[in-house]
Amino acid sequence: MDLTGFSHIEVLGAREHNLKNIDVSIPRNQLVVVTGISGSGKSSLAFDTIYAEGQRRYMESFSAYARSFLGNMERPDVDKIEGLSPVISIEQKTTSKNPRSTVGTTTEIYDFLRLLFARGSEAFSYLSGQKMVKQSVDQIIATLTSQFDGAKIVLLAPVIKGRKGHYRELFVQIAKWGYTKVRVDGEILDIEPKMQLDRFKVHDIEVVIDRLVVTDDERVRLSQSLQTAMQVGKGQVYVLDGASHVHYFSQTLMDPETGLSYDEPAPNTFSFNSPYGACPCCNGLGVIEEITEDSVIPDRKLSIVRGAIAPIGEYRELWIFKQLEVLLKPFQVGLSTPIEKFPLEAVEMMLYGTDEPVPVPSKKYVGTEWSTKYDGIINFLKRQQESGSEKTQDWLKDFLVIKTCPDCGGYRLKKEALHFKIDGKHIGELAQMDVLELEQWLEGLELRISDRQRQIGSEVLKEIRKRVGFLTQIGLTYLTLDRPMKTLSGGESQRIRLATQIGTQLVGVLYIMDEPSIGLHQRDNEKLIQALKDLRDLGNSVLVVEHDKDMMLESDYILDIGPGAGRHGGHVVGFGKPADFIKLGTPTAQYLNGELSIDVPKARRPGNGLHIELKGATGNNLKNVSISLPLGKFISVTGVSGSGKSTLIHDTLVLKLKQHFDRTKRDAMPFKSMTGLEHIDKIIEVDQSPIGRTPRSNPATYTNMYTDIRALYCELPESKIRGYKAGRFSFNVKGGRCESCEGAGRKKIEMEFLPDVLVECETCKGKRFNRETLEVRFKGKSISDVLDMTVEQALVFFENQPRIHRRVQTLSEVGLGYITLGQHATTLSGGEAQRVKLAEELSKKDTGKTLYVLDEPTTGLHFQDVKLLLDVLQKLVDKGNTVLIIEHNLDVVKVSDYVIDMGPEGGNAGGQLVGSGTPEQIAKLKGSETGRFLKKELP
Repeated sequence: MDLTGFSHIEVLGAREHNLKNIDVSIPRNQLVVVTGISGSGKSSLAFDTIYAEGQRRYMESFSAYARSFLGNMERPDVDKIEGLSPVISIEQKTTSKNPRSTVGTTTEIYDFLRLLFARGSEAFSYLSGQKMVKQSVDQIIATLTSQFDGAKIVLLAPVIKGRKGHYRELFVQIAKWGYTKVRVDGEILDIEPKMQLDRFKVHDIEVVIDRLVVTDDERVRLSQSLQTAMQVGKGQVYVLDGASHVHYFSQTLMDPETGLSYDEPAPNTFSFNSPYGACPCCNGLGVIEEITEDSVIPDRKLSIVRGAIAPIGEYRELWIFKQLEVLLKPFQVGLSTPIEKFPLEAVEMMLYGTDEPVPVPSKKYVGTEWSTKYDGIINFLKRQQESGSEKTQDWLKDFLVIKTCPDCGGYRLKKEALHFKIDGKHIGELAQMDVLELEQWLEGLELRISDRQRQIGSEVLKEIRKRVGFLTQIGLTYLTLDRPMKTLSGGESQRIRLATQIGTQLVGVLYIMDEPSIGLHQRDNEKLIQALKDLRDLGNSVLVVEHDKDMMLESDYILDIGPGAGRHGGHVVGFGKPADFIKLGTPTAQYLNGELSIDVPKARRPGNGLHIELKGATGNNLKNVSISLPLGKFISVTGVSGSGKSTLIHDTLVLKLKQHFDRTKRDAMPFKSMTGLEHIDKIIEVDQSPIGRTPRSNPATYTNMYTDIRALYCELPESKIRGYKAGRFSFNVKGGRCESCEGAGRKKIEMEFLPDVLVECETCKGKRFNRETLEVRFKGKSISDVLDMTVEQALVFFENQPRIHRRVQTLSEVGLGYITLGQHATTLSGGEAQRVKLAEELSKKDTGKTLYVLDEPTTGLHFQDVKLLLDVLQKLVDKGNTVLIIEHNLDVVKVSDYVIDMGPEGGNAGGQLVGSGTPEQIAKLKGSETGRFLKKELP
C-alpha cells in the first residue's frame, strides 16, 4: 500500500466501446503491460476508461466558471474506479505538425541554452570579427584622457544610422535642443532654416555636442559633454580626432573598429519564434520557398508548344504565347524549338522579363502592333506568391522548391544572434549538433570558459545536462535539437515526451503509454525498459499498452484482453506476474513461452534476377550509400533508430520512383544514379498517417467500397422507380440523409458547465438516413444495415458482388474481420488504420511487377496479427511482386528473403550500409546490432 492508502487501481463495470462490463484490478507503483490481440479493447480500457476518468476528475476540481472556458470531458462508461492517481498520458497521436516545434523546444534544452547565451555569452562583430565591448562613462573618460591628451576632439552623438529620408523635422528638433552643428555623411555642417537632405539616399547624421581640447582643466567639461552625448546618442558617442578619424564608444555592446552596436541580449534574442530573434528572410523557419528555373522548366528537351514552361502548359491561343513568339524572334528560335537549344540570354529574358516594350501584331487591326510590357514568368509567379488568392497559392505550390535560407544558413536566427558565442560556438551551431555531440561539448565546459561565465551558467548548465542525459538514457542520441517535431516518428516523439516526464521527477502519478517501443531497435529497447523502470522506482504507476515480448517479460504484471477482436473481444482472458502468466493458455502466453511462433521459411526465394540499383545516396546522414534491391523478394530494411533507413527508402528511393511513375513534384534527397526502374510498373506506399480525422470517414468510404455499394443500391428496381441517384445514399449530402442530425446518427447536446452529451437522433434512431431512403433494400437490408455490418458479415452478404467482395475480402485478410464497414475513423487504432490502408492498396489488381513499400506495418499488432499480415504479404510476393518493409520486429526480419542493414549507430555515426543478404548472412555479420539479436531468433 502506498501513500494514497490504495494498493490497486480497481476498475468496476467497464463498458467503453467493446469492453464487456469487465472488472479489473491493476497493482499500483508497478510496471503493468496491457496486451492482447489488435482491436481486443486494450486502448478502450487504458485510454478511453482509466485515462478519461482521471482527466475528468482533474477537470472537476476546477470551478464551474473555469470549466465553461476549458470545455468538459465525457464521463467514460464505467461503474466505478477506485485508487486512481493524477494521470499523465503519453500517446503517439499527439505529434506536433508545427514547423516551429523542435526537439530542443519540446525538451526545453533550447530554452535553457537561450538563457545561458543571454546571460553568459561574449559578443563578436559580424563586420570585423572583433570582440564587442561596452564601457561606463568613467572608463570612456579614462580612455579619452590617455589617448587624446592635449589633442582637439569633437564629441558626436549619433541620431541616424544608414537610413533614407529628408530629415527636415529632425534638424528643426536639433536646433530647438540648442545645437548649431551636425555631421552629415562625414561632413560637419551648420544647421540652417529649412535644411533637408536627399530623401532617396542613405544618410548618417550625428549631432555635434562639443569641441574641446583634452586637458586636466577641461575634465569636468569633458565629463558633462560626454554624458549629454550619451543621452542624445542613446548610450553611444563618436569621437572625431584631428586627423578626421572616428573612434566609437558605447555603454552597450559595440565594435570599436566599425562602430557597429548590438542591443543587450535577452533570451528572446535567441528565439526563432520571436521577432527579436528570428531571421527576417525566413521568419525563423530556416528554409525558404523559392520559385526556381528547374521547377518552371522541368524538362528542357520539350519545346514551349509541347508544354516546356510548366505554369502555362501546352500552346493555346493566349496572349503570353504571342508575346513569347515576338520575344524569341531576335534569337532565331521559336515556340517549337526545344528549350535546351535556346541561347542563355533567351531563357533569361523569358523567365525574368525585359524593360524593352514587346510589339505584338494585332489580329483585329492588321498592320498595327500592341506595344506591351513583358515581366517574365518567374517575376509574374513571385507577384502571385505575394498577393494571389488562396486558390492561386495552392497552384503555385507545384513550382516552389524548399531551400536552406541564404541569410541565416538554416540556423533560423538574425545574424546578430549568431555572433554571441560561448567557447567559440554560437547557439545555432549547438542546435545543429546531435544529442551525443552536445553531451561531449558540455563535458568539461566549465574549464574552458571564464570565471564570470562559470558563475552565471552553473545552474543553467546543470538543467541542460540533466535533460540531455534523459535523451541519452532512452536512446535518442542521434537527434539534433533543431530537428522539427513533425519529422519524428510516433515512437520518437513519444519517447521525447517520456524523457521530459522523467525530468519532472513527479511522484505518485499514473503514467499511461501507447506502445512506446514503436520504431525502436531491440538494442535501444533495453534502454526504454530501464527508463520505464526508473519512472516506476520514483514512486509512480506505469501502465503500458504494448505487444513487445521483452517489455512483457520485464514488466511486473501482465493484463491480457481478448479473446478475439472487436465484438469477439472485451474480456479479461489472463493476468498475473510474467512468470505465472506464461503458464496460462492464452494466445499471448503461448507466444511468450514458445508454444506458438512465427516460423522461419525452409528456403529463401531466389527472386526474378532483376534489380533496382541506387547509387551514391547522400541525403541527411547518409554517407554515399549504394544498395541493390533484388526484385520478386520480401525485403526488410533494418538498423538502429536514426541510422538512415527512412532517408534512404522514403526520402530517396520512394520519392524518385513516385516522380517517375506518378509525376510528383517533390524532389528526392541527393543521389548519383538509379537504374532498373523499367523492371517495375508502379509503386504503392502505405504509411502510418490516419485514414480520416472526422467521424464521417470510415473503412467503407476510405477503401472506395461505399461508392460501389451506393452504385449497387442505385441499380435496384425500387431506386429506379423512385428516380434515386447515388447521392441519395450518401450521409454527407442533402437528399437521402436524415436532416435532423445531418447524417451523423447522433446529436450533440451542449450542457454548459457539464460535458456535451451525444444522444441518438430521435428522428432516424441512429440510422443516418430518412425513411424513404431506408425503404430501398437489397437482400432485405437497408443502406444503414450495411454500414452496421462487420467485415465478416459483409463477406457473406456481398459474395455475388465481385467489386465489393474483393475489397471486403482484403479487409478480412489483413485481420480486420471484426470492424464494421461504417466504424468512425476516429475510433480506429493506429494499427487498424494502417491495415485499412493496406487493404485498400491490396484490393487494387496487382500486375506482378508492383513494388509495395510499408513503414513498420506491425505497429499495434499482436503476434497473431503479425502472422496474418505476413501471410498476406507473402502471397503478394508469390505473385511476382516485391515487398519492401522498414521494420524492427524480428519476426518480420527473420522471414524476409533479403535484409538491408543500416548503421552502425544513429545520427552522424550512422548512415552507412552495414551489410545486405539473407537473414542468416546478417546474423553472422560482425558489427551488426541487428545481426546480434537476429541470431537468437533463427533456428
